[in-house]
Amino acid sequence: MKGSANKWMQHIPEGVQDSLPDECYNQRIIEGNLRRIFHLSGYDEIDTPLFEYLDLFGGETASLKQEQMYKFFEPGSRIMVIRPDMTMPIARIAATKMKNRPLPLRLSYIGSVYRYEGKRQTRQREIAQAGIELLGSKKPEADAEVIALAVESLLQLGLSDFQMDIGQVDFFKGLIEEAGLNEEQSESLRHLIDQKNSLALEMQLKELSIPADIKNNLLRIPMLFGDEEVIQSAMALAKSERCTRALQNIDQVFRLLEKYGLSKYIAIDLGMVQSLNYYTGMIFRGMIRDMGYPVCAGGRYDTLVSEFGVDLPATGFALETRQLLVALERQKGLKPTPPTEVLFVYNPMEEEEGYARIQKLRSEGIRVEVFLPDDSNKSDEDYAREKGIRRIIRLRDGQMKEVTF
Repeated sequence: MKGSANKWMQHIPEGVQDSLPDECYNQRIIEGNLRRIFHLSGYDEIDTPLFEYLDLFGGETASLKQEQMYKFFEPGSRIMVIRPDMTMPIARIAATKMKNRPLPLRLSYIGSVYRYEGKRQTRQREIAQAGIELLGSKKPEADAEVIALAVESLLQLGLSDFQMDIGQVDFFKGLIEEAGLNEEQSESLRHLIDQKNSLALEMQLKELSIPADIKNNLLRIPMLFGDEEVIQSAMALAKSERCTRALQNIDQVFRLLEKYGLSKYIAIDLGMVQSLNYYTGMIFRGMIRDMGYPVCAGGRYDTLVSEFGVDLPATGFALETRQLLVALERQKGLKPTPPTEVLFVYNPMEEEEGYARIQKLRSEGIRVEVFLPDDSNKSDEDYAREKGIRRIIRLRDGQMKEVTF
């Protein structure tokens, strides 16, 4: 029984991972850089609880199924969830504790969310994120601001080989309205279009009793991908005012990004149709070459905060910081963990001033490690060489002597 327990103690659950020193060091650099970028852009950092009531994530605009959440019972009867999303708690804060603040609210966060993706999924269940939310503005300038900040964040982290795809869920919603489809049919088509599964989409459309021209328009959505000319191609399909407004919006956002000098990082993808309940307009995601999943995702969610009784339009994004770590590693952008600079050797029972001298060195920004002899009788010089420490300071009889390698 003891051997079996020891076997499990050597492993961790699926979907989570340990961070060794070099990984942890670079993860903190990424988080620190993003924190600085967000701060300089006027976004105030907030933090939310690791667990909340299940009810918070079960509204009409919920983007996650309950099966994806880690739930537990509070002593009593309330069901709690470990935070599966950062936006809902921020929406709660904006609508309650910050409802009298001047608009727009610019808020940022750095933290982890937890989602169960199923045993066959390879994605992480503990997802480290850093992101922003801009609440209180419906203008395309707000959408352009958050996309631009996502682009600048990747650039300032040292990444360059990436693309930000932007779409507009209201364009798809407009076509669905024209087709007169119910929620189940719409969700099925949305999934196939988002996956760009044209064959399955064509087969499903054949089974629907809708006009041929509308079928053809829906079938063309996955192919509406590329530069700004895609918007003009989509205009030819737009019959409803909702579709036209959506395309005008994405055109305005693209023009703004063009004026910012960022258009080379932007592509239009009207076949990107994420959660229709959660997102209400512009959406986007950031892809890095040779990585099969996005490192950034976001968009507009104008109806989410209203669930808390406040009509507050909003837009934002989240970066997955562990994926950024992988991307930087592939692009040779990681930094080695700095070695200890000084090995301090002394007998604390005899050299009382030793501790004060160590603290003085540390106050000067010098990384100091104290030599602790063990039963191996390893010398301080052997230990320093093994650790890559280039300076040894020995304190004896009140005198410090230094050895360098």
